[in-house]
Amino acid sequence: MSGTMPPSVADLAAAPTTRRNSRTMSEWPSDALRAFLDAISDHYLYPLYLLAATTGMRRAEIAGLVWRNVDLDTARLTVSQQLLSVEYKLIESDLKTPTSRRTIDLDPHTVAQLRLHRRRQLEDRMATGRRHNGGYVFAKSDGSPIHPDLISQTFERLLAKIDLPRIRLHDLRHTHATILLQQGVNPKVVSERLGHASVSFTMDVYQHVLPGMQAQAAATFGTAIFGDS
Repeated sequence: MSGTMPPSVADLAAAPTTRRNSRTMSEWPSDALRAFLDAISDHYLYPLYLLAATTGMRRAEIAGLVWRNVDLDTARLTVSQQLLSVEYKLIESDLKTPTSRRTIDLDPHTVAQLRLHRRRQLEDRMATGRRHNGGYVFAKSDGSPIHPDLISQTFERLLAKIDLPRIRLHDLRHTHATILLQQGVNPKVVSERLGHASVSFTMDVYQHVLPGMQAQAAATFGTAIFGDS
């Protein structure tokens, strides 16, 4: 496996931009996301893609997630490291920014699926007699982590079999944020879940959601003052 990331490796990752690129950024509405998750529910990586959709975590963060950072009793996980693919080599790395380190609350369905995934993982370990020292949440049968590129490639193959608009794996993160904002979740909370440096950055990236939020705010205020008339 990999060692500690040298300082220069972080520079190989694309720097975040502050403007939304409509050619590369897409998201699904909630019904499309549900249709995708239902369609892949029997796949062995279903818990991984479910976690990506329900937390907005980045691919490298999910690949590097370890069980010691997941507390299913409190329904929370901590993002504290990532697993990068550099020239297809796996490199365990600290997160790029302080705000990327964060605690994310989990919904009941995701918790239940992670419990089931953990139980199956332990049963497989007992059956094979293998010791898994890495503790990765998403691992191969020998305990080594699933390669981030394989996560993306499998996502693309699964999506190709489903009648849904084509998006990238990273767009599950955008889908997560967009649905939360459309549902009226405080932008600060959304920003914290995504690990963004600031709320202003989040709102700049998701400025396409603002018109709907403005209309929702106006309707909410009107209802509060004048009722439903």
